[in-house]
Amino acid sequence: MADANIRIPTEARDRLAEVAAAEGLSLRAYLARLAESVLTPAERAERAEKARSVLREWNGYDPTEAEVADLDAELDRRLTEAAPR
Repeated sequence: MADANIRIPTEARDRLAEVAAAEGLSLRAYLARLAESVLTPAERAERAEKARSVLREWNGYDPTEAEVADLDAELDRRLTEAAPR
């Protein structure tokens, strides 16, 4: 496997190295494991579609895009309302 150089701030590198060391891993091994555990945007979209499909089959729930937007707006409103001032 070929290595790659990635430029990140020193503070970020040091923090990741500390987390890796606490788990008994080198920074290289930790980053490789992290990369395997994170979903790409395409993988997330595929999983979300599968979840929606299962939900539709299970209980028939199938909101339109407009309904989803309304629900998102309502959730945002409630979160703003509940946020400490």
